[in-house]
Amino acid sequence: MKMLVVDDHTVVREGLRRLLSAFLDVTIVEASCSREAVSLFRAESPDVVLLDINLPGFGGLDLLRRLLLMEPKARVLMLTMHVSPIYVARALEAGAQGYVSKGAKADELIEAVRVVAGGGRYIEHEIASELALSLTSAGDATKDLSARELDIMRLLAQGKNMNGISQDLGISYKTVANICTAIKQKMMVENTSELIKLAVEMHRS
Repeated sequence: MKMLVVDDHTVVREGLRRLLSAFLDVTIVEASCSREAVSLFRAESPDVVLLDINLPGFGGLDLLRRLLLMEPKARVLMLTMHVSPIYVARALEAGAQGYVSKGAKADELIEAVRVVAGGGRYIEHEIASELALSLTSAGDATKDLSARELDIMRLLAQGKNMNGISQDLGISYKTVANICTAIKQKMMVENTSELIKLAVEMHRS
């Protein structure tokens, strides 16, 4: 099996390499950002992509869509710190074959990789329970947020200002401001400070 691991933290990639190599017959290539991942995906044609949501440049959800446009049969397993049901649901809707948190046990990650590599779907058990509960609740405005809007909420939660978000996403300050205005309308908040507070609450888990 050939696997592409996409994460912006070197220590995480090294840890995953050691873990996966200990349990699987796998060749691993690594990318630290979305643009590098696109290049390696095109060059290496990996069997499985292990992908984080939180990436510099365009985020993991955007990258997921780009990879599936390049190869509709790509097998992508999200491995991320974000366990909010909105991210899980959006990743699955976008075409991810699996979703596991970085807090999962090693044996569950290995199982997830095997299932996804074999053509199946896998959602970490605890996340699946949270997702099922969220789907039964009404009035969740976050379901209306686009991938770009979720990226901006993620960066706001990390403490980035609009200039920082503009640089990270490669879009203009005005575009960021316009998107923030749209998010405020969807989430029914009055000002940027309330929006930041909401973003932090969304990403607290």
